[in-house]
Amino acid sequence: MTEAAAGSLARSLRVTIAAGGEARIAALTKLLRSLGHEVVGGDEQPDVVLAHERRPEDGRYPTVLLGGTDTDAEGLLPENAGPAQIDAALRAVVQGLLVRFPGTRTPGFGAAQEAEARMLLTPREAQILDAIADGLTNKAIARRLGISLHTVKFHVESVFRKLGASTRTEAVAKARERRREETIDL
Repeated sequence: MTEAAAGSLARSLRVTIAAGGEARIAALTKLLRSLGHEVVGGDEQPDVVLAHERRPEDGRYPTVLLGGTDTDAEGLLPENAGPAQIDAALRAVVQGLLVRFPGTRTPGFGAAQEAEARMLLTPREAQILDAIADGLTNKAIARRLGISLHTVKFHVESVFRKLGASTRTEAVAKARERRREETIDL
């Protein structure tokens, strides 16, 4: 590790605490100071927020959440996370990483919704689909686009797979139907 990288890992962070109860705030303040971090008030600009059970509503700063389940928080740790885990999570979220403790039941990333057909197709696949709709053969598509016949076949299969089609006619029909669904009449 370079000296610059090691120095950035060792630097003190400015941390705001978002927790209920004076005892909890005092305990977290003591922990953060023992780790060499500076505890700052809510009106100051922190590097990161350490929250207990709920993250602040404004969500302006990266947050490590202890004992919560809010998947919008950059860091999720169990209530009983140790000092080394908390320190590592604070440093990771400041660097733009997501942190999830292996024991937490919340995923790091939510399931992605399948995009519409036009969003799924690459620009080249869209060109292939347009050429299929024009009634061109694979050889004619290859000539039109200046690519090999093998590449055309590869893209045709990819278009079929993405559209859930088994024939050229079915691929064109499914693409047109999806375009119709996307169209808004004014």
